[in-house]
Amino acid sequence: MIPRFLLAPLLITAAAGAQDFSDIKIEKVVTGLRYAEGPAWSPDGFLVFSDTVTNKLHKLTPGKGDSDLSEVAGGPIGNAYDSQGRLYTCEFRERRITRTGKNGKVEVLAARFEGKRFNAPNDIVVRRDGQIYFTDPAFGNQQDSRELDFYGVFHVTPKGEVDAIAKLKTRPNGIALSPNGRTLYVTDSDTRSVRAYELERGAPSEGRVIIDNIEGVPDGIRVDEKGNLWIAASGLDSYSPQGKLLGRIGMPETPSNLSFGDADLETLFITARTSVYRVRIGIKGAGN
Repeated sequence: MIPRFLLAPLLITAAAGAQDFSDIKIEKVVTGLRYAEGPAWSPDGFLVFSDTVTNKLHKLTPGKGDSDLSEVAGGPIGNAYDSQGRLYTCEFRERRITRTGKNGKVEVLAARFEGKRFNAPNDIVVRRDGQIYFTDPAFGNQQDSRELDFYGVFHVTPKGEVDAIAKLKTRPNGIALSPNGRTLYVTDSDTRSVRAYELERGAPSEGRVIIDNIEGVPDGIRVDEKGNLWIAASGLDSYSPQGKLLGRIGMPETPSNLSFGDADLETLFITARTSVYRVRIGIKGAGN
């Protein structure tokens, strides 16, 4: 697909004392998708994202544009990279987590919890030390085939052991880590909130709500190097680590997810239904 580069109108509000984003421009870099999700920036310098309806992973390379990376019959949605450049994918149709090596070999890392299949893994993050965290909600007809009696936030150790960080009655969605990797942030689509879980050697404390009353349904979430949270909801919202709204960027389409990228990690790539957008914000994303 040949990318189309367009500038979209920008609407931003900011709290007093927040950083000035008035010069930000929104650039449409890919369009014509069915339902874009799961952007993840590779250490090798390109963006991967899912088109969930067509079961395809796309690769967006600066200066070269968009191309098909692979077809994933299991239904790709959330993606993440580890420090070795291996790709982790939530397959919501096959209800599993896979890892694709740089040689193209695909491994199934997790498909069941206590003998029962996951609901529909949605979003994923990998910590620097190899700890994996993912959300497992169920939307639409995914509800009809559930085997678990809860919606989960799960942890997979480097040895492949799976444990539940949270067993919820409401549906978790996006997931991200603080810059030091000690706090796990999870958006909740039903309560329109963000929970924080303190991690200690991979084991969490009870989660606490740090943001609520989010405008729109919160989906993907990312964290910058200052610890600020960026959330895809009705638009693109920025919050302090304490949960204070810092600013809101209006988007041409409702965003689904986001990822920091470009060589300096000071760009947000935002998936939004039929398109992928690029926004230079001048703030570096946090590594995991």
